[in-house]
Amino acid sequence: MLSVISPAKTLDFETPSTTKQVTQPAFLEQSQALIDILRDYSPQQISELMGISDKLAGLNAARFEEWQPPFTLSNAKPAAQAFQGDVYTGLQAERFSASENRYAQSHLRILSGLYGLLKPLDLIQAYRLEMGTKLANQAGKDLYAYWKPVLTPALNEAIADSGSKVLVNLASNEYFKAVDVKQLDARVITPVFKDEKNGTFKIISFYAKKARGLMSAWLIQHQISKPEQLKNFDVAGYRFDASSSQGDTFVFTRKEADR
Repeated sequence: MLSVISPAKTLDFETPSTTKQVTQPAFLEQSQALIDILRDYSPQQISELMGISDKLAGLNAARFEEWQPPFTLSNAKPAAQAFQGDVYTGLQAERFSASENRYAQSHLRILSGLYGLLKPLDLIQAYRLEMGTKLANQAGKDLYAYWKPVLTPALNEAIADSGSKVLVNLASNEYFKAVDVKQLDARVITPVFKDEKNGTFKIISFYAKKARGLMSAWLIQHQISKPEQLKNFDVAGYRFDASSSQGDTFVFTRKEADR
């Protein structure tokens, strides 16, 4: 069983990695090609392309200029510890034991607009490039055209190596759209997390993102290998809701009192 998550805009390259067991991203050649395109963009063009402030555009123009393999622990950081958004607050990869890190390497992947597909311990350098960015490239008009032919076979290989042909989709729609689901040789299960608000259950983005990270960590810590076992997830007040679930969409709800 393999799970996939999205990356995060918030990064932490100040705090040292808690592990020295690191790996290299599989698609650095493809990343380099994107960096070469982005280096031709002025900060103003980056601002327009990404819809970000001039200050952020300047920061990212500098990041693209400074981006330089080979990656080491002195100039890069393991992906699962470098990303710091809501999902990663739930994941807490910096607390993984050596055995949990080893298990995560073969059972968790991170989708990325620059790196394509990452293992948790793959070293990355700082960047911002969301999958939905309309960056023209040799494959087409956007990053979906660029990554889809690469990601789908790579995921199939990772799914096969994980031991069971099941993919747990804990990524956002923006990122999972980069995968050609019809070409996946796997059952795809999509957990959905809903929180009670004013008596009704709804998806609240902040909580749902954190819950994806909590489930990712739980899958690793308990070495979950069968789809039915997913229904036992009971972290931070979430419970499987059979009546709201349909097919391979597994709904987990949390009451306001349990938050």
